[in-house]
Amino acid sequence: MARVLRVLTQLMGWACVAIGLFHVALGNAAIPGAGSAGTTIDSWGRFMGASFVGYGLAWLWAARQRPIPARAVRWLAAVFLLGGVGRLLSLAVYGWPQWFQIALTVIELGLPPVFFWLADAEERALRSDVR
Repeated sequence: MARVLRVLTQLMGWACVAIGLFHVALGNAAIPGAGSAGTTIDSWGRFMGASFVGYGLAWLWAARQRPIPARAVRWLAAVFLLGGVGRLLSLAVYGWPQWFQIALTVIELGLPPVFFWLADAEERALRSDVR
């Protein structure tokens, strides 16, 4: 389980960094259906992309710790889950988005429980090694 946590934490970090850089570089073009959204949304999207890079770096920081800190994993997973909840709110208010956004919502709601479950796997493994 500890190995699974380490791999997922690293994948999450690198994915968030890559997605964030993609949004910083492409602005509105990175968001399906937002190509004509205008300069305000472009500016906001690039800023949020940079924030997502920082979020990904926080995941990578956690992945480099020995043991991976369960508390950090839970907080980072909670932020990801909050993003999925935000998408659900948008769906409730405005209706169904473009299909890719639906897929992202499923990931953002489904992956955090896995991280919550695995969060202390490495800490647990180290405690059992000491005994």
